[in-house]
Amino acid sequence: MTTRQRIAITPGDGIGPEVIGEAVRCLEALRERRQLALDWETFDWPSHRWHEQHGEVMPDDALDRLRAFDAILLGALGDPGPTSNPNRHLLPDSISLAPLLQMRKGFDQWVCERPARLLPGARQYLADDRAKDIDMLVIRENSEGEYVGQGGRLRPGSQDEVATQMEVFTRRATERIIRYGFEQARLRARRRAEEGHTRTFETLDGRTCESQVCIVTKRNALRYWGDMYTEAFETIAKEYPDVATHHELVDAACMKFVQAPWAFDVVVASNLQGDILTDLAAVLSGGMGVAPSCNLNPDNPDLPSMFEPTHGSAPDIAGEGLADPTAMLFTTARMLQWLGREDRALLQAGDALYDAVASDLADHGGERRDTKTIGDSVLGRLE
Repeated sequence: MTTRQRIAITPGDGIGPEVIGEAVRCLEALRERRQLALDWETFDWPSHRWHEQHGEVMPDDALDRLRAFDAILLGALGDPGPTSNPNRHLLPDSISLAPLLQMRKGFDQWVCERPARLLPGARQYLADDRAKDIDMLVIRENSEGEYVGQGGRLRPGSQDEVATQMEVFTRRATERIIRYGFEQARLRARRRAEEGHTRTFETLDGRTCESQVCIVTKRNALRYWGDMYTEAFETIAKEYPDVATHHELVDAACMKFVQAPWAFDVVVASNLQGDILTDLAAVLSGGMGVAPSCNLNPDNPDLPSMFEPTHGSAPDIAGEGLADPTAMLFTTARMLQWLGREDRALLQAGDALYDAVASDLADHGGERRDTKTIGDSVLGRLE
């Protein structure tokens, strides 16, 4: 008997409710036509509106309530600016975006996975024709590193102020994110072979492989965790002789992402460095408006993974019906594929939604269309 999957929908701020609305329309259509074992519940938090009413971005028991779901679909977070309340002050990003870190840490969503593939119709920012072959997966360690939030400020506001920000890296988290990268490289190679095309990458000893993992550090300046990442990478790589390996410093990686992004396959990086590289990869594959993002816990099926587009709350167009829901719809498709690991109907629904969004992008990429028009087009293709 198929287990019903439950989704917590959190529209959030700015354009979040608008793009989430189109995702829900697609979910409703897929559930009805394909008889999916799928339910969802919508929450008003986390959001600035909830903060206005309750003095907090989300309730104290938010994580306990979300824990009961199989996935979280998040629209956008970020204070959209002044409202009708004259006494309201802008929330700093450290407050409005805090729920993201709380969910990632609370549910041990240790993988941030961001595919970067230049699809037909997406904007090509690089003039080189080889940019059409961009197809990489950037994997960011999502649980520790530079974003652990340990530190403080001593004598704030004075000339003698001292601010400390601690980075924390563990061997366990290092090894699991690197091993996950190698597993994804193998999986991508198998999928390419099934689709009838392959890519080749050269190893250090001159062999060729059909997949590659590039580890990114700043080991020349950040010696201790950089050396640990390097040593763990070299040890784990021996278990995957069929996967080519590569190591880049983060500044060189940024440069080579622009120079030759088609040369990368799977990229593994720390929390902060991966944060930067994933945004750069998203732009190279068409921009934030088409980029999905996944925060995953591959180890524990009892904890929800979280799915969110990367474009933010876009306060300048919020409420005008102009937001492009493409990234949100790609993200929703990725969520269904994740939930469909043991439910073929959900997997096929995710594939169908992805194909519908990709088809719409191929036919209308670059056109100015409103939110509902794009949603209508995708819904029509789902039929």
